[in-house]
Parts: sequence; structure tokens; C-alpha cells
Amino acid sequence: MLSIAVLIGSLRQGSYNLQLAHTMKERYINKLDLEIADIRSLPFFDQDIELNPPSAVQQFLRKVGAADGVLIVTPEYNWSVPGVLKNAIDWLSRGDKVLIGKPVMTAGVSPGMMGTIRAQLHLREILASPGIQARLLPPAGSEIYISSAALKFDETTHRLVDESTLRFIDRVVDKFIEHAR
Repeated sequence: MLSIAVLIGSLRQGSYNLQLAHTMKERYINKLDLEIADIRSLPFFDQDIELNPPSAVQQFLRKVGAADGVLIVTPEYNWSVPGVLKNAIDWLSRGDKVLIGKPVMTAGVSPGMMGTIRAQLHLREILASPGIQARLLPPAGSEIYISSAALKFDETTHRLVDESTLRFIDRVVDKFIEHAR
């Protein structure tokens, strides 16, 4: 079973992106060991402390570094990735550069009609940069852009319940497992 560090680009407790991560953790419990990595406690990236970062950064780097792969689930803020997610990625791109060659899959949820297309396009560019060079799941048929979130998540259980979306994600997860091995 693959261990997967999950980065959630939203800090909001009721975030649809967090709900998607929990849905995936439960749904793929026999295929993936998904563990959410804390990005809330990370300080802003600062070159003055990068060689001796605080313990929150050290723990974060160890968790992501030890994982077999990474799942990034992000909303879209102002047509791009949220600052808190970019900050986490900036920490991952320095020092040991733990994302180099690491398998990464992206996903995102939005209440709007476009899903998180722009954010994930920017995210792909960021993850391909020289200090990161993550091994991204190829986009053809594996882009998880969930739109109209209020219609696809259960208000009581806070889980994704749209069957066609779940079946699509099932196929993408199988592709990711193959990609990561």
C-alpha cells in the first residue's frame, strides 16, 4: 500500500477540498494510506531560517519526504493557488527538495462551474519548476476538477456522493497507483 501525503490548499474547516480528501481517505483505505500534512502551522517561507527551520517545517518536510507520493487538493483563489499552499510548496522546494521525482496527483473542488482549472494549471507549472521537479500524473484523462460542489457533496456527511464523479476518481486513483509504482 502506498503512503500518500495530502496537502489541502484551504484552511477552512468546512472546505469542500478537505471534504474531498476525507472522502478519498475513506474510499481508498484498502489502496492508499492517505495522511493529511499540516500546512496551517508553517511560517511564511523565509531564506533567513531555511537552513534551520522551525520544528513545524521539519516535521512537514519529513512527512512529505517519507511518503511514496503526494496528493494536492486545492481550491482556486483569484485564478490561482492559495497563498498557504504556495508557501508549503516553497518550503518543499528548498533544502532537501523532497518533491524531486516524487509522484504527485492534483485535484480540486469549487462551487463554481469551472472547477479549479486555472489553479491546477498554475500548480502544474509550479510543480515542474527546477527546485521541485515532481513526477506529475499526466493530465490526459486524470484531471480532477470538481465543479458545482454544493450539488455533489452531502450536507450531513460532508462527503462526495456524486456517483459519476466518484467513478471517475476511482479510475484516476488507479492510474496514480500505477504511476507511483
